[in-house]
Amino acid sequence: MSFVDKLSEKLLPIVSKMNSQRHLLAIRDSFIITMPLVMAASIMVLLNALIFSNATVQQFIDLSPLADLAVIVNNGTMSILSVVVCYNIGWNLANHYIRSGEMDDPAFSAVHAGVLSVALLFILMPVKSMVTLTDGSTAEATGVFMQSLTSSSGLATAMLASLLGTELFMKLAKIKRIKIKMPDGVPPAVTKSFAALIPAIVTLTIFLMINAIMTGVFHANLHDVIYELIQKPLTGLGSSLPATLLALFLVQFLWFFGLHGQIIVNSVMDPIWNTLMLDNLEAYQNGEALPHIVTKPFMETFTVGLGGSGMTLAVVILMAFVLKKKQYRDVGRLALAPGIFNVNEPAIFGMPIVLNATILIPWVVAPLVVTTFNYLVMAAGLVPAPTGVSVPWTVPVIASGVLATNSWLGGLLQVIDVVLVGVIWYPFLRILDRQQEASIS
Repeated sequence: MSFVDKLSEKLLPIVSKMNSQRHLLAIRDSFIITMPLVMAASIMVLLNALIFSNATVQQFIDLSPLADLAVIVNNGTMSILSVVVCYNIGWNLANHYIRSGEMDDPAFSAVHAGVLSVALLFILMPVKSMVTLTDGSTAEATGVFMQSLTSSSGLATAMLASLLGTELFMKLAKIKRIKIKMPDGVPPAVTKSFAALIPAIVTLTIFLMINAIMTGVFHANLHDVIYELIQKPLTGLGSSLPATLLALFLVQFLWFFGLHGQIIVNSVMDPIWNTLMLDNLEAYQNGEALPHIVTKPFMETFTVGLGGSGMTLAVVILMAFVLKKKQYRDVGRLALAPGIFNVNEPAIFGMPIVLNATILIPWVVAPLVVTTFNYLVMAAGLVPAPTGVSVPWTVPVIASGVLATNSWLGGLLQVIDVVLVGVIWYPFLRILDRQQEASIS
């Protein structure tokens, strides 16, 4: 058995277990569900930047009153993102228990877990908040929930509330002695509500006591504590170049063994990168300096957006028009059209890249080199960082770079990236081409 086979044998069970971990799946699927909201907000931000508030457009027609539309859409999307994510995580996690058979009570509904998660999120929020008045002064307000708590800044609290609350709720719901059973003939909706009544009350009470202890004994805002101790360090780590390179390395390494590295790694990193994206989007809307370089749009536009995982657009171009062997040319030309839209499974499995030791080095090294280059270029201010606008990963190169950065320099950087990937890959592709010739002759 070769070294690669031994490594694959050891790695596969670990990765498979991680990929099916219920909490990571619940978080990943919850963020996927929110993508329509993020896209809607991003479209309005783009329209505001390119049309409504554009100085060139205003020379011909004043559309500045329409800029308020971006604010209105933001209030209904990004400003409630934590609430939506919180509900989705609770629902997804509870639904996992139902599908797996761990919760076999037909009177139980995952909707209760989702609604309960939202209730727990608001229980953990501070009773009093500081607000800024129109004259610039500040005052303490009660009975209001700040947008900073329900938007991206509250994501850590939302995830903790939904994960811990749902787990506690599910354990309590399995105790048959505390369930209220309704007689036959009662509508199913009423039956399910009463079945979840006591477990929900107990869960709410426990979280209420936690918040009471934090505020009454420690005189601390639980939301701020979670933000400072958990969310802020995680986002700081996720925005760093070393953490980004480590995540990319794992993606490429897992793909080499035929495992979908992005699904596996992104289930852990997406919550962090999405939070960073929302921070940038909020700063961009307010006309402030962008706080982060590495965000979800950065990863999708300047890594996956260069031809798919491994940045293989340059590779399929070289295969289609430079390599001599017919099989490589055929695979390259077949993979070129999907590769333009960043779908590169034809190249990964048709070349193949999977378990092909000859091209392991460029497959791993090229994304690391290009990402480092992009990070340094943006850190130096030569190319603007992504604004936080969510660009679908299927948008072709150049267009995605322009949309993500709101600058033609973003598209130019992508072109340079493609060339750089081609330079790194070319010697190894030539070796592969010659190896194939030698084996046939």
